[in-house]
Amino acid sequence: MNTINWSDFEKIDFRAGTITKAEEFPEARNPSYKVWVDLGELGIKKSSAQITHHYTIDELIGKQVICVCNFPVKQIGPLLSEVLVTGFPDENNNVILATVDKNTPNGAKLY
Repeated sequence: MNTINWSDFEKIDFRAGTITKAEEFPEARNPSYKVWVDLGELGIKKSSAQITHHYTIDELIGKQVICVCNFPVKQIGPLLSEVLVTGFPDENNNVILATVDKNTPNGAKLY
């Protein structure tokens, strides 16, 4: 494992946000949803998330997630992804979302 210093960690803009909308993303190469995340002062940002194995669209609405907000935008099929919604793989490599333990303001920074 490579070690980093504190200034490296500070370069990553992790923020808490609430999923406000989700829909199927049939154009994606792998099963995915389009999600819209309210990141407070940063606004509502779109992303693609390969989370269809563990989550339904209805389960996602209102869920707080942890996002990386300072990657460049990325074209994923017809969707322009503006943030990375983070997660961890389960034993079968299906994504489980990284979430906050208690509600926090949208846009709160991780430190």
